[in-house]
Amino acid sequence: MTESRDNLHVMNRAALTKRLADRLTQREAVIGGIGNSNWDLWGAGQRPENFYMLGSMGLAAPIALGVAIAQPTRRVFALEGDGSLLMQLGCLSTIAAQAPKNLVLVIWDNGIYQITGGQGTPAAAARTDFVAIARASGIASSQWAADEAEFDALVQRALTTDGPHVIGVRTDQEPGRNQTDRDPIRFRESFMRAMADKVGTG
Repeated sequence: MTESRDNLHVMNRAALTKRLADRLTQREAVIGGIGNSNWDLWGAGQRPENFYMLGSMGLAAPIALGVAIAQPTRRVFALEGDGSLLMQLGCLSTIAAQAPKNLVLVIWDNGIYQITGGQGTPAAAARTDFVAIARASGIASSQWAADEAEFDALVQRALTTDGPHVIGVRTDQEPGRNQTDRDPIRFRESFMRAMADKVGTG
């Protein structure tokens, strides 16, 4: 188990998002956080089970928690940037307390507020370890992905074992190459229709 974020291979967020999307075969729900997390999810291929969040910084994990509680037989992923997670660190304690077995939080940590100008986050300056915070909050299955192969292995574990799971990833600062359509009503309606069919994995 990798213990420190400082010794990790820095990976490409868009490439990992595509690797994750390619593994989703059981109508798993995915909540994309604002900005690049969302744009990479859009670029990986649109699915009705994807919720592309617009303009609500820090709410990917809380929304995913709600979906996971409402849909206990469906795996639910939240893709959240480190800057956004700083806005809602308390959600880690809430996830631990609720302990949904089907929830997976992927943290993309590039150390900056990328879509607002690339300002460094205070967490990066303080060398904050989000995985250690998740573990200390009570989410035992929390681990950094040391490289792409370990990321794949952690995703597979999250798809096949009880959670909640947290997967931390050090990412580069390459901006998203796609732009999500600015159509929140369509996203809401499409996602609600997809969630109405509660077929998924246990």
